Amino acid sequence: MHDAADLLARADDVTLLAHVNPDADALGSALALGMALRHRGATVRVSFGTPAEPPFSLRELDAEGIVVPADEVPATPPTLVVLDTGSLQRVGALADRVEATVAAGGDVVVIDHHVANTRFGTHHVIDESAEATVVIVLRLLDLLGVEMDLPIAHCLYAGLVTDTRSFRRAGTATHRMAMRLLEAGVDPETTTRQLMDTHPFGWLGMLSEVLSEARLEPESARGLGLVHATVRLAHSEGLRGEELDSVIDVVRTTAEADVAAVLKETAPDRWSVSLRSDGRIDVGWAASACGGGGHHLASGFTTEGSAEDLLAALRNALTEAPLLD
Repeated sequence: MHDAADLLARADDVTLLAHVNPDADALGSALALGMALRHRGATVRVSFGTPAEPPFSLRELDAEGIVVPADEVPATPPTLVVLDTGSLQRVGALADRVEATVAAGGDVVVIDHHVANTRFGTHHVIDESAEATVVIVLRLLDLLGVEMDLPIAHCLYAGLVTDTRSFRRAGTATHRMAMRLLEAGVDPETTTRQLMDTHPFGWLGMLSEVLSEARLEPESARGLGLVHATVRLAHSEGLRGEELDSVIDVVRTTAEADVAAVLKETAPDRWSVSLRSDGRIDVGWAASACGGGGHHLASGFTTEGSAEDLLAALRNALTEAPLLD
């Protein structure tokens, strides 16, 4: 942590990357640190491999307009910071910038809380016990002597409230962090509503169709139960990706299943899969077995093929996945 703080305090040109399809923790972490470094006089840009723009619900986080499209990221940034990203694969189209910076002798600082981080940078600030990457970023900001203002606090709070599921998974230190952010002026009701509780009307029809075809498999996942739903291309017409991503939060409420899965068709026979566990099965292990990764309780992977083959592979992985204490 101290080495990373010293490195960033000296840097005069910093590129910060979130993972593809950034969530509030990834983009909030990058923007909070980016704005802080900009206030210290550095030239700063924030980006991600895909999509071309931030998700609609996260655009207000970029209060200073430092997000740039992927094609505006320098070919060989002198200093790169990659946040909330467990592997180089998750950097997507900007992975070549990471490789080029390392090859040129530059600095790549990886800041993350994922258990399975592959340590693909030159410096690593990784705390697997942190509930969110923004928790680690705040510690770094404190070492840098950054004064907390509302835009930075807004970004940190967005990552904190979403990655802790509205503080359901938050210890006392994290609640104290939230208090600091509220004291900086964050409006929790407005912030949370924008991030988690606002959907277009078309979302209701999509959700109705998808949930009507959901299936419960009580015998799967070591007999602890698997519930799964499939969002096909026809369901997603006219909806943003973040609307589709929210389906897992509804499916996971099924009482009879420890594991919830949502299969999202991104192109014909191409899938993005979200997994959640209620606490008894390590879905991070299962996702890794299917080519992805993530946390013990929340993870995902991408794959190709039929939905039936995908589900068969997932069932096998859940049969072998470790039980959590």
